[in-house]
Amino acid sequence: MIGTVLIVLLVLFLVGALPTWNHSRSWGYFPSSGLGLILVVVVVLVLLGRI
Repeated sequence: MIGTVLIVLLVLFLVGALPTWNHSRSWGYFPSSGLGLILVVVVVLVLLGRI
């Protein structure tokens, strides 16, 4: 249950970090790539049964 909640929250954060808004265009892809990496780690941990 907690793993599913974590994945949903990380996906929402990932969408929110995409540089499509005017205030975040100068950030580049760094925030979304960092959150994407965290999302991959959480998905792997959920699949291994650690979370």
